[in-house]
Amino acid sequence: MKRTRIAPGVHLSWDPAEKFNRCRISIHFAFPAERNTATAHALLPLVLERGYADCPDMTRLTKKLAKLYGADLTVDARPMGCNHNLCVSVTGIKDRFALEGEPLTREYASIALGAAFHPYFVEGTFDPQAVEIEKQMLEKALEDEINEKRIYCTRQANREFFGDSPAGVRQEGYLEEVDGLTPALLTAAYQEMLRTAHIELLVLGCDEAQTEAVRDALLAELACIDRAPVPLVQNMAMPRREPVHKVETYDMVQAKLCMLFTLGQPMQADQLAAVRLAMALYGGSVTSRLFLNVRERNHLCYYCSSAFQSFTGSMAVNSGVEHADAARAEQAILKELADLCDGPITDEELEDCRRGLLSGMSGIEDSLGGIETWYYIEVLRAMANGAPAPIQTPDEARAALRAVTKEEVRDILRQLTLSVSYLLTKEETAHVGE
Repeated sequence: MKRTRIAPGVHLSWDPAEKFNRCRISIHFAFPAERNTATAHALLPLVLERGYADCPDMTRLTKKLAKLYGADLTVDARPMGCNHNLCVSVTGIKDRFALEGEPLTREYASIALGAAFHPYFVEGTFDPQAVEIEKQMLEKALEDEINEKRIYCTRQANREFFGDSPAGVRQEGYLEEVDGLTPALLTAAYQEMLRTAHIELLVLGCDEAQTEAVRDALLAELACIDRAPVPLVQNMAMPRREPVHKVETYDMVQAKLCMLFTLGQPMQADQLAAVRLAMALYGGSVTSRLFLNVRERNHLCYYCSSAFQSFTGSMAVNSGVEHADAARAEQAILKELADLCDGPITDEELEDCRRGLLSGMSGIEDSLGGIETWYYIEVLRAMANGAPAPIQTPDEARAALRAVTKEEVRDILRQLTLSVSYLLTKEETAHVGE
């Protein structure tokens, strides 16, 4: 992947990806998450995906994409720690596979730029009808959160864990604010994003001339905007504290337990390989301690896994348990962490986890989406690191993983301390912390 700065706060990342028969043009907007615009930014991708000025409704957009041999337009948003990301992406077959020599790449770029910079406006704002339809969809999604107990438990734990910190902004939006969103407010949030966001143009599967044409087209769009990119929020970590135990009661078949741990300080770039292996050993694989001991041997949970968030220096352990087993499950989860920190780690289990990770990483370059996701997360991680940091290639990441030692794994795990334990259960079940 070749990355170059093409304007203040704007970079181009390009990979010819010659082994694929498809290409992909993506425009990423990254900006600090803010409480006052979180709901608008949650709604924005839903509205943008409905169409743009030259293709103002979903019927016409669908027909246009179909004529381009089934090209695909996606607009999505995802949290990245304390920052927010919105991505407009178009994927389709390469020009050389067009049956009649159509300039497909030019069309893909036109669609991506149209969706990103020329949404369908009515009297200067987003189409009120489209906004109203998508407000109803967002409202329903937020209302339905409670029905997906696993997701709900995780989000409630995050809300308790991050509190009013930048990472605590609910990037899925706030239910009570949806009804008050107007086309004018949504338009203002969108225009501010265009003005202040860091922009990453990723062009995969195109030749150099095609990539330059896409770059020039993007720069032409940006020339019409009074750009003033703002710095992204740096990587963070919540301070250590005495664990907080929270319980919510619902009439549900299976209890949900989410435990959040903090590293206590921002994760450094050179810790990433050790973090990956530590998670695989603890709860990120079928050979992990949580899976083999808590789930399989002790039968204390239906599922139990760990995951680390590098942007916030935090680890989450999520599990589904019998109501009566919640306290025992929590103690077992903590015991496995303590045993990894201070007890033996066999060469066999270390290498089993290492091989599993390396096998999973071998498929990164097998799809355009995999390549894009890898490099863009690396870009964001470097930008939010506070100091210039190299963008690691998959080969470099695999080499770093091969070099990780047991002591480096233990060093990471010993720094993690429990901050929040959140339990959804029946009323009669007592929590371990009570």
